[in-house]
Amino acid sequence: MKYLLSIIFAVVSINLYASETKNNNATPEQKLAKAGYKLPAPAKPVANYVTWRRAGNILYLSGHGDCVTNVKGKLGKDLTVKQGYDSAQNVGLCMLATIKDAVGELSEVKQVLQIIGMVNTSADFKEQPKVINGFSDLFVVAFGKDGKGARAAVGMHSLPSNIAVEINAIIELK
Repeated sequence: MKYLLSIIFAVVSINLYASETKNNNATPEQKLAKAGYKLPAPAKPVANYVTWRRAGNILYLSGHGDCVTNVKGKLGKDLTVKQGYDSAQNVGLCMLATIKDAVGELSEVKQVLQIIGMVNTSADFKEQPKVINGFSDLFVVAFGKDGKGARAAVGMHSLPSNIAVEINAIIELK
């Protein structure tokens, strides 16, 4: 009986390891699709700038807003933390689309170096990190631990066109 339990434990362990390894070998696009996310079309500049610039293996991404639902308003006045979180997640999808457009495949990303999240807030709102977690959580889905970068989450008196969230990032490529 003890021998049989050892065999069962070994088979279960091998299956769990194979499943975990298979998921680790999935591309970021596959991980996102499995989690139910779909990338939008890449954002287009709305003024005199580019959405990305590459210098060697570093990709600089301009400030992105929510190109999916285009949420507008101030957190703490017009919008809840959940609405801000969802908007920041959409900003992440928009930025992932830009990265894919810039380098061809998201698997070209080595790691996220820096994220600067700006939240359009009322004067007394203090939950900016919870809002920007929408972006950060999405990048962890796509890239695992390499999706975490140094980060700032700050409140702004206003953002262009009254958007709720704007985020820019610096990414290291393979």
